[in-house]
Amino acid sequence: MKVPFADLTRDEKETFIEGTSLEQRIKWAIFNVIDKKAFILGEHVASFENSFAEFCGVKYCIGVSDGLSALELSLISKGIGSGDEVITVANTFNATVGGILKTGAKPVLVDASNSDFNIDINKINEKINKNTKAIIPVHLYGQSSNMNPLWELAERNNLSIIEDACQAHGATFEGKRVGSLGKAGCFSFYPGKNLGSYGDGGAVVTNDSDVADFIRKTRNYGQSKKYFHDIRPDNARLDAIQAVVLSEKLKVLDKWNAMRSDNARIYRDNLNEVNDIELPSERKSGEHVYHLYVIKSDKRDELEKYLESRGITTGLHYPVPIHLQKCFAHIGYKEGDFPVSEHLSKKVLTLPMFPTMRKEEITYITDSIKEFLTTSQES
Repeated sequence: MKVPFADLTRDEKETFIEGTSLEQRIKWAIFNVIDKKAFILGEHVASFENSFAEFCGVKYCIGVSDGLSALELSLISKGIGSGDEVITVANTFNATVGGILKTGAKPVLVDASNSDFNIDINKINEKINKNTKAIIPVHLYGQSSNMNPLWELAERNNLSIIEDACQAHGATFEGKRVGSLGKAGCFSFYPGKNLGSYGDGGAVVTNDSDVADFIRKTRNYGQSKKYFHDIRPDNARLDAIQAVVLSEKLKVLDKWNAMRSDNARIYRDNLNEVNDIELPSERKSGEHVYHLYVIKSDKRDELEKYLESRGITTGLHYPVPIHLQKCFAHIGYKEGDFPVSEHLSKKVLTLPMFPTMRKEEITYITDSIKEFLTTSQES
């Protein structure tokens, strides 16, 4: 059996809305944009923005070009720039820190928690000083960070919380959707995300009208109206074709997330008694949407190769932690500074996860893992 890491085609072909496949509905929506020749912003983008704001439980959504721009513009909207510091986690994707650097601010890293791989809340306070202006919690792999202590820290120190929700579309914390938990929530719509476009795309969601107004103008050359440029220009617009793709997929996002959770339950049931791997934790205070299903193993590299030999595609998230990336060497961290993040980079393996996975595919994967561990113990 061959099991792909993800299968976007299967997801779209096998998902139906009012008797029509999602794949066909998306094609019709794209043709509608082409027929109208309304490619930049306009009614299609506005319609998606309204729907996604409602989905997230916020007043405003501003579609942008990608998740990196969402992070950068959100920070700038709160006045963050040169001389300021922004705290985030060392166990994340490059864009989290890239967004900070693009503002001119300094990224200050905190190690990950070994329990849920998100930011270690207990290590944030020691990094706060007079230059600290914001905290970026990353809702990693589809699970929200623990927000209660973050809210307390932010309020006590007058800090903005900018959520990196790029892997957590639809996840919740204490009944509230991620993106609604800080001053702004940042999303990527990269095709492989739980809510993915047909190219690059992103969004900022917020309840702050000033943040919304700033980002709405900045993404479109700083214009309040055509040829009237009020603020520093940028070109970070979500295009209409991506917006209609996202609008159709948003209609099934809750369903797809529930299917991911069902798949995670099968993984957990099949692997719960296996002692040589560690399964993802799931916080009781929130809903994990399993953008990625990440296990931990001391034999990660050997297991990866074995699964590949069995036709199972896996991933590594992330083999080089942020502070050891060449492009961030100038920040000033070194090996050993964030031991948990470094440990995770050597031990975590991402198994296939997508809504329309078959139970037999997951069983094949979990049986293969058990076979590998049994064989490796015997040898």
